[in-house]
Amino acid sequence: MPWQDFGSTSCFDNFGGSFWSQRKNTSAGTGDWFSQLHFPLIEFENHQSEMWESQPGTHTVRSHGVRVATTHMHDWLILLVLRLILIVLNVIHPFYRFVGKDMMSDFKYPLKSSTVPPWAVPIYAIIMPLIVFLLFYLRRRDVYDLHHTILGLLFSVLITAVLTDAIKDAVGRPRPDFFWRCFPDGKDAYDQWGNVVCHGDKSVIRQGHKSFPSGHTSWAFAGLGFLSLYLAGKIKAFDGKGHVAKLCVVLLPLVIASLIGISRVNDYRHHWQDVVAGGFLVLPTSISC
Repeated sequence: MPWQDFGSTSCFDNFGGSFWSQRKNTSAGTGDWFSQLHFPLIEFENHQSEMWESQPGTHTVRSHGVRVATTHMHDWLILLVLRLILIVLNVIHPFYRFVGKDMMSDFKYPLKSSTVPPWAVPIYAIIMPLIVFLLFYLRRRDVYDLHHTILGLLFSVLITAVLTDAIKDAVGRPRPDFFWRCFPDGKDAYDQWGNVVCHGDKSVIRQGHKSFPSGHTSWAFAGLGFLSLYLAGKIKAFDGKGHVAKLCVVLLPLVIASLIGISRVNDYRHHWQDVVAGGFLVLPTSISC
């Protein structure tokens, strides 16, 4: 009968038998028949990654430096704009907050020199991380990694600096040593509303209204915090193998940044809230950059 001929389904049996036998063989050989499937795109990407790892020194500053810099020219222009904004924020006067006589007890700490002077800020925030980046470049000779790392560092520091100075100018919180900035001779004076009438150096007084947040601290965590994340990736600190020495290397820049923030409180240049705010202000920029 025709139904009997069709009902034999020999073609389906052959197909099913060959499929299941192939699956059985691959399962018996490897335990996972899915791993035997062929994915050309994934294999091509893995091959490209292996070639990249096996050929260090093929992308140097001399061979690809100009090319990679011109490709990211718009990023460097944005950095230039951020630098100009930072200059403007340093020139304009901050908000002069009302300071009455009964408030002066919080601002009578001695005016002393800084443990970490202002000229040292770009050294620990920018130059120190750059030295580490260059050491890794000398070992790997990868100009793309060097360029993108420097770009990320500068964005982290400059964005943080702009935010810090903008908040400083807007808040205008007096420093702990504001009294001696305002009255160098120790003779205080107040107007009819009870606000201070300063007779000290104008530039010193202007800096005395820039306590919140701490610029030294925010710069330190912007540069050294970025360096800490960079080292964590380069030395594979969180690979699950339990290398405590790697963790110490990653934490060292953060410890230095914390000590810089503590020095600002010890020098009576900032209140402790200023330092804490400066440290937390940098977290989004360091991570995102």
